Amino acid sequence: MAEQPGAGLRPSAQRVQALLRAAGHSGEVVEFAETTRSSAEAAAAIGCDVAQIAKSVIFRAKPSDRAVLVIASGRNRVDEKKVAERLAARGLGEGIGRADADFVREKTGFAIGGVAPIGHATPPVIFIDQDLMGFAEIWAAAGTPFAVFKLTPGELVRLTGGEVMAVS
Repeated sequence: MAEQPGAGLRPSAQRVQALLRAAGHSGEVVEFAETTRSSAEAAAAIGCDVAQIAKSVIFRAKPSDRAVLVIASGRNRVDEKKVAERLAARGLGEGIGRADADFVREKTGFAIGGVAPIGHATPPVIFIDQDLMGFAEIWAAAGTPFAVFKLTPGELVRLTGGEVMAVS
């Protein structure tokens, strides 16, 4: 595990670290020499189960163009229909589609593969995979495709204000 806790982080990872501190989270952002862009890469670098990776998937709501962030277990595939139904139940009845790299960067301030669950340029609607709730600790991207941070599922809910639901 070639990691560099805290010091020398890339600017986006430093921003996430500062946001975590401001929110009262004491964990350290860890940056790796190898990429943590995919759930499998992150789990291999960290040495955890791929299901413990809290991957951030951004969708584009239509027609509003609002960002919808689904934080899913690394082993799960997001069911877009379930997410759209939940949006409708919240009075935000619109469809969703995949977001391209430009949309993700514009709405979140992060590149695909490094989208943190916090600190987005434009606050998204957030849903959290209920499967993440079964772990003592999980790992999320920290602003770059090389950085992650550890937290509990409860901390993820507190930090994001996201709604827990079945997303797969």
